[in-house]
Amino acid sequence: MTIKDLNLSFGLQPIFNNISLTIPDGIHLGIVGDNGAGKTTFFKIILNELEPDSGNITFNKKTTIGYLPQVITDELSSGDMLVFDYLLEGRPIKKLEEQIAKLYEKTIESSQKETEEILNKISKLQMQLDYYEPYKSEEILLNLIEGMHIDDKLLYMKMSSLSGGQKSKIAFARLLYQKKDILLLDEPTNHLDYETKEFVTNYLKNYPNTIYVISHDIPFLDKITTKTLFLNKVTNTMELFSGNYSKFLQIKKERELYLLKEAQLQEKERIRLQRVIDKYIHGNEKKARIAKDRQKKLEKLEEKKITIEKTGKEASITLKQERESTKKPIIIKDLCFKYKKEDKGMLLYKINIEIPRGEKFLIVGENGVGKSTLLKLIMNKLTPSSGEIIIGPKTDIGYYAQEHELLNHNKTVIENLEEFKLTDNEKRGILGKFLFFNDDLYKKVSILSPGERSRLSLAKLTLKNANLLILDEPTNHLDPKTQKKIAKVLSSFEGTMIVVSHNPEFVDSLGISRILVLPKGNTNYYEKSVVEHYQQVNAKKY
Repeated sequence: MTIKDLNLSFGLQPIFNNISLTIPDGIHLGIVGDNGAGKTTFFKIILNELEPDSGNITFNKKTTIGYLPQVITDELSSGDMLVFDYLLEGRPIKKLEEQIAKLYEKTIESSQKETEEILNKISKLQMQLDYYEPYKSEEILLNLIEGMHIDDKLLYMKMSSLSGGQKSKIAFARLLYQKKDILLLDEPTNHLDYETKEFVTNYLKNYPNTIYVISHDIPFLDKITTKTLFLNKVTNTMELFSGNYSKFLQIKKERELYLLKEAQLQEKERIRLQRVIDKYIHGNEKKARIAKDRQKKLEKLEEKKITIEKTGKEASITLKQERESTKKPIIIKDLCFKYKKEDKGMLLYKINIEIPRGEKFLIVGENGVGKSTLLKLIMNKLTPSSGEIIIGPKTDIGYYAQEHELLNHNKTVIENLEEFKLTDNEKRGILGKFLFFNDDLYKKVSILSPGERSRLSLAKLTLKNANLLILDEPTNHLDPKTQKKIAKVLSSFEGTMIVVSHNPEFVDSLGISRILVLPKGNTNYYEKSVVEHYQQVNAKKY
């Protein structure tokens, strides 16, 4: 891939500044940088979904590209298609075989010259077909299905009925099966259990073609990448490093220490020269010559001055309660729920919970067992089939939705705060704490990266002044620094909290007291090993 004179701005906010770079073919590339540095935007330019202001990205040869986004859209759901059919269509084997068969039929009534042309077309199609290994393709697909723990129950479900996590896994399996020249992977491990992640990691390590991957999962990056592309949010540039993420950090740290040392030596020399100049500039002719000589040296020094790059800003997050809730802000009695009347069984069956004021409560379980559904029932976005949810008086709820559905994607960042009685300056102040500045405020939510949407969702959450927080996977799409900051803020929150999370390190820092295990509905005291267990088995039955 060749990047030449690439420039992109959103309004007055620069994203890429005059970037020219060559990235070798066949590498496994980790793409890193702070949220908002342009990682997902870079993918969109590669995919021709976004046009730069100037410059271009070109490939050395005709290239097929496969893309796994952070958030699976409805377009990727494929409606009523069965999961197995969706996977099977990943390779165009059937289509190529039909094209070849039709061409052979044409040869029956064709002249010798026409036959030669047709046979030439068949030869080219046969080469394409051979690339997809038609005689081994079924075995390859079955190995992927087994390795990613996709069982028969899931294979014969409709794509439209899958949960967000299930859609991500199926889209990932199909992408791996497609055998594209370049894979673009945006946070691919977000919805994977431990064993599935291990399988995917080994698969990608041995993938023969090019991989570009954006991930905050450092162990995963270290295992599969051979080079690292750093997107610098401060300078709006890119730089290619040899080695994986840990090697990149080591090189970057050593470089920063070297530059700091050199800058300090330069500053000492600058001060020394300036002192000589100040001392002799108004002296006799000999002293004045010395001063002028030192001025020339100082000018040369300034030309080569080393500038220490300022570090990027971090999100500033605070949570406070407007008032204290009653002693039992939420009680759930015999709650049952199914999406359709004709469904045979209940998704949630006789869930009973009483959560006292100030408790931090975790919900765990396999993908698709109803964790997010339970939160939507609490938020009155769904209606129980039977049972009841009692929200106590003086209970103010703040809800963080996993797929950012509380944001209005057709409105700008600042317009998404319209529900709060704030002046424009107050809105700017709040959004600035979450790293939205200047033209960022007038970007439509639809063009934000998932990480930026997460920050905006968190900004809205802090404005609720809630005493009951309902959090559905709040660390998804966020860089490690922001994850740690959120964990610290939530651990000191004095109100009540109900959390769904697949992140054991994050959960362990919150001060969780009890865990609800779905679909069984059992409530137990918190143990980190339980969270780790469900992280490992999360996808086995789906």
